[in-house]
Amino acid sequence: MKNRKSKYEIFREKIKIILYGTNTILGRMFDLVLLGLILLSVLLIMMETVEGINQKYHQQLIICEWIITVFFTIEYILRIISIQKPVKYVFSFYGIIDLLAVLPMYLSIFFPGASVLSVVRALRFFRLFKILHIPQISHQSAQLRDAIEASKEKILVFIYFVLISTVIIGTIMYLVEGKESGFTSIPMGIYWTIVTLTTVGYGDISPQSPLGQFIAALVMILGYGIIAVPTGIVTAEFAKSSLRSSSVNIKKTCKKCQSQVHFDNAKYCCECGTQLQIN
Repeated sequence: MKNRKSKYEIFREKIKIILYGTNTILGRMFDLVLLGLILLSVLLIMMETVEGINQKYHQQLIICEWIITVFFTIEYILRIISIQKPVKYVFSFYGIIDLLAVLPMYLSIFFPGASVLSVVRALRFFRLFKILHIPQISHQSAQLRDAIEASKEKILVFIYFVLISTVIIGTIMYLVEGKESGFTSIPMGIYWTIVTLTTVGYGDISPQSPLGQFIAALVMILGYGIIAVPTGIVTAEFAKSSLRSSSVNIKKTCKKCQSQVHFDNAKYCCECGTQLQIN
């Protein structure tokens, strides 16, 4: 006789269908409710920081936030117990985000004001891509992920170069301008360099001497080039990834029409429809 499933196992299966079954009616309904609560939660946190609204509805806002937090906590626990490999979920991208979504409210018990960190729940909107199941979005996100992964060493080397440059330029500005112009220390000079390189330009510190202004002009021009470099690196890798995914493979030749222009993943000839064979 086959072993009958226990009530707990049946419960786990039902919960798994609701929480992870994005192709089921119940699963989609739950996901839509979840997205609505995430949006509501973020709005509540924002309203809590508005002084007029917070003074008038503080108690109601806190109660609503706790209700949503308890819901998210129960959901998080159910996600863990309903799958075969809970550890894999806990340390996954979505698992970490789900945990961060509930922690701030509990931390606010010991550290008042920590509840505003609950705004990280907005990261849970990434689940929208899983819910929609749009192949084009999944494909493009995978390409972007691969491009960033392939670019990380180049970007790290670039950031290392920028950090060294900011230390040198900050030190030079400290020596050139001195305390009279607001460059009271080398760290202050480095701060000015970072602000100038990133083209933010707060204006709280500015060089006064002709030499300092000349150096500042060079740093500003350099800043535009620095901003373009990481973008160019990632864009180049993204282009390579796109090219690989749509490249042609001349090793596949159609026996019927002898056409050799086919995509890598093509199984049939694009000219006559004959099944392809690898040469």
